[in-house]
Amino acid sequence: MPNIILFDDPLFRRQLLPFTYTRPVAAIRCGIHTLSEKWEKWLSTTISYQTESSLRAQFPLVTTNDNLFINGSLCPDSHLVEVLSELPSETVLCNGDEEILAVRTSSANWTPDSVFSLKKKEFSGNNLLIRQIWDIFINNGNQITSDFDQIILSRKSEPITDPYTRCYQRDRIFIEPGANIKAAILNAENGPIYIGKNTVIQEGASIQGPFAIGEGSAVAQNAKIRINTSIGPFCKIGGEVSGSVIFGYSNKDHEGYLGNSVLGEWCNLGANTNNSNFKNDHTQVKLHNYATNDLENTGLTKCGLFMGDYSKAGISTMFNTGTVVGVSVNVFGAGFQPKHIPSFSWGGNAEGFSEYRLEKAIAVAADTVGRRQIVFTESHKDVMTNVFDQTKPQRHS
Repeated sequence: MPNIILFDDPLFRRQLLPFTYTRPVAAIRCGIHTLSEKWEKWLSTTISYQTESSLRAQFPLVTTNDNLFINGSLCPDSHLVEVLSELPSETVLCNGDEEILAVRTSSANWTPDSVFSLKKKEFSGNNLLIRQIWDIFINNGNQITSDFDQIILSRKSEPITDPYTRCYQRDRIFIEPGANIKAAILNAENGPIYIGKNTVIQEGASIQGPFAIGEGSAVAQNAKIRINTSIGPFCKIGGEVSGSVIFGYSNKDHEGYLGNSVLGEWCNLGANTNNSNFKNDHTQVKLHNYATNDLENTGLTKCGLFMGDYSKAGISTMFNTGTVVGVSVNVFGAGFQPKHIPSFSWGGNAEGFSEYRLEKAIAVAADTVGRRQIVFTESHKDVMTNVFDQTKPQRHS
């Protein structure tokens, strides 16, 4: 098998900000797994990343004399994996839109911008690329189902022993070891439910599939989790969540609504935080686009909140339909917040915003990470410093 490298398409990377400020494209979660985890499971191998130099310490690149570069935005399926296994050396695989899906080459220096005399092969079949931030929640339900079906091919679920938990379509519910479920409702009639290792589903929680929750996460008492929702590892979730993706290590532990939204890692939504995901005039939602620095029409009538890593919202914060919040933002106060809040901003719409001091932001991030017994390394600090420097013009425009 060739050496597998997941590369960042430059355009997609810009379109997937703010999440790609702090991770490669392939480290985005959609479904049960991140995109890189999907490839590792489908190909039964380890992968490395071709990404921004500022991220290399955490996401290293490994090359050999036989490399298969796969677009990090690409979601695997059986047909695609079969085609990639037979891809000849020095060949680029493209879809019908001339987007690069994969390249097999002996060169260790190939990049998406490189010009090589490679043979071209067109992929005949459907392919799913996560190109825009809203693609994450739009495709989440189908990706939960795809990941779930891969899991049950070779593994069996743990039993549900709690007599007060009610299950609908039990054969589409998969429970990992150590899960603690008490007096909950699990309804998999519209899609599968995946309950990760050592998770907690507390009394009265009502969950509709497709749904996935990662290792060590908890769903609070009486929470209402609607279809097409993924919760990453080590999160605390309460209130009402619908059609949303939370990458991991983030908290929405209290009442309040989160819908058609994506949260990165190490985020916190204070009690009674709510977002709008539907406009009163029923028109399509526009979002801030980092690639154009302008509002872009999503073509969607339902679109909520997108929040980058390390960002926090105070109690009773209200987010407009189609709001984009950058990395390490501290937002609070009365009234609806702006539709775009640049990284390292501190304040709210009513009070005004100031720059979040880098030293303070790093100290808070280190404490947040340390509370989960994870070391906040120099490479984490370097990434935050790089994002701070990149985004300074946004805060002073």
